[in-house]
Amino acid sequence: MTEYDRIAQEIKNELWASLSERFNDEKVRKLTNFRQQNAYVLKGQTLFTGSSLMEHFPITEYCLNEGLPVAYNRGIGGYTTDEFLAAIDGVLLDVQPSKLFINIGTNDIRPMPEGEDWFAHLSANYRKTCEIIREKLPETVVYMMAYYPVNPNKPLAKDNSAMQVRTNENIARANRMVEALAEEFGFHYIDVNDGLKDPEGNLWAEHTPDGIHFDAALYRTVFDRVRKYL
Repeated sequence: MTEYDRIAQEIKNELWASLSERFNDEKVRKLTNFRQQNAYVLKGQTLFTGSSLMEHFPITEYCLNEGLPVAYNRGIGGYTTDEFLAAIDGVLLDVQPSKLFINIGTNDIRPMPEGEDWFAHLSANYRKTCEIIREKLPETVVYMMAYYPVNPNKPLAKDNSAMQVRTNENIARANRMVEALAEEFGFHYIDVNDGLKDPEGNLWAEHTPDGIHFDAALYRTVFDRVRKYL
């Protein structure tokens, strides 16, 4: 490595560390806001919760526009199942919903430290989540949503190291795990992915900037398919 390359790498590392710190601060801010807002929610309504793919879902606006009952959104971008479990009061339990739609764990499908297995980690944490829901909210109707497909061909996806693990094959494997947990706990499993995939099974390229997240047009497709459960 040349001196120029070394300096460039140091700058890149410092920038990444700064961005990561700001991202984590943003997670804390969102959770704090949710905990405050939860004091004013109507109990017994519908809740959508999870990570960024739930946070970006404009479910509240869709429901209001369609004249449907109130639906709250407590998704927090970047959340793993570890973070979700640590914050489960603010992002789930305190809302006391009658219906719960959950999509958490895609951020666990990533490279892990040596000796750790992402699938075992995700499975164990999702099971803990189900156990807590069943214990704390026994009357809540739970809909466990399938993880969405990705598109590995987008330029930003190619630069994302997590995409080495977050493949459509691994997502399908994780979805089978979620479906089995739903059956075991007496919850419902929902897979609305058909309308999100191109003929090759990838997330539609024209609707995603990074191969993972998608636009309002595809969220409308998701909404149209979950509407009957609301």
